[in-house]
Amino acid sequence: MFIDSVVIEVSSGKGGDGMVHMHREKYRPRGGPDGGDGGRGGDVVLKVNPLLNTLNRFHYNEKFNAQAGKNGGPSNRSGRSAPDLVIEVPPGTIVYNDDTTELIGDLVKPGQTLIVAKGGRGGRGNQHFASSRNQMPLTAERGERGEEFVLRLELKLIADVGLIGLPNAGKSSILAATTNATPKIADYPFTTLEPNLGVVQLNLDTTMVMADIPGLIEGASEGVGLGFDFLRHVQRTRILIHVLDGLSEDPLEDYRVINGELDMFDERLGALPQIVVLNKMDLPMVAEKFDALSETLKAEGVELMPVSAVTQLNLKELMWKAWHALQELPVEPVEESLPVYRADEDPDAFDIEQTDEGWTVTGKRIERAAAMTFFDQPGSVRRFQKFMAGVGVDKALREAGITEGESVFVGDWELTWHD
Repeated sequence: MFIDSVVIEVSSGKGGDGMVHMHREKYRPRGGPDGGDGGRGGDVVLKVNPLLNTLNRFHYNEKFNAQAGKNGGPSNRSGRSAPDLVIEVPPGTIVYNDDTTELIGDLVKPGQTLIVAKGGRGGRGNQHFASSRNQMPLTAERGERGEEFVLRLELKLIADVGLIGLPNAGKSSILAATTNATPKIADYPFTTLEPNLGVVQLNLDTTMVMADIPGLIEGASEGVGLGFDFLRHVQRTRILIHVLDGLSEDPLEDYRVINGELDMFDERLGALPQIVVLNKMDLPMVAEKFDALSETLKAEGVELMPVSAVTQLNLKELMWKAWHALQELPVEPVEESLPVYRADEDPDAFDIEQTDEGWTVTGKRIERAAAMTFFDQPGSVRRFQKFMAGVGVDKALREAGITEGESVFVGDWELTWHD
């Protein structure tokens, strides 16, 4: 089974909690605060492995969770940071945020990496909150929560040359005869249900990657047959070898139907260089129609090449012709990741809503501060109160009409209002 589009859930690691601790040592009754910091949570990282060519592994594992950082310890000992969770993907993987449909990155180069979920930072220990006025602070921070995302991965195979044509035109046979690939070959439509990659070894120093793409039929640009699967993968190729079935009743019509589908799906596909070949020339009835078909295509500016996957007629010449055509094409630059543009957002912005249960305060920085607060430590609570007043939440709640004893919900926490 070949899977070229999957949805996975990823979550980075929570940061470790900072510690409240006072140094205790003989003859040093006032050793001072020495609570250590928490360690950083692990990132979730996608990394290109050139040995992979499918997304099958994600069919059985759809949730990936990085480890949390360790908590801080006494004597200013910081907690250990968690290792990053590295998820290997094949080259040609495109990453989307499945909730927002934003394009996050395009992974093409071997070894290329993309951080898709950043680990939470570790909370600070009470050593950081000491001052001349508060030399024994009972204040620390919880570790920052990790990020959670639902990602959609799409695979577009990367090949220098793509074999296109109607089902049973002989694409798989040509791939098997010219590369080390072993595709399934049979005489029924849609034998190839998934793309096959092979390496063409022209000589010791010259190679290129060729892909046999599932057969295309009329209506593929609208999703008919294997259309979307075909067209998604052919987008990555730089040159197309257009294989015409010599046993077809009208190879010329087949040629026009396929080019029409390519152009309707993506104008770039219709503009890709093509080498057009008539396969099955080992059969006398095919050889008889070659000259007439060649003359018709020549009038349209297309040179037709006779080949046979069975007898390997002109296959070596075809591969060299494709290689020389590749050398004449400019190399397209590859971006490490595609930029995502978002509207500027004030990190201190917040919203207040009155509900039957009380008042709900939402805001990225406010919810983050609440999640990193130890509400069982008086010093941490006072620090959170100052923060809320500093960003204007207190004033906004008073203006909205909050009264003594009402509940205020911030993130997962329920607080009680005291004026």
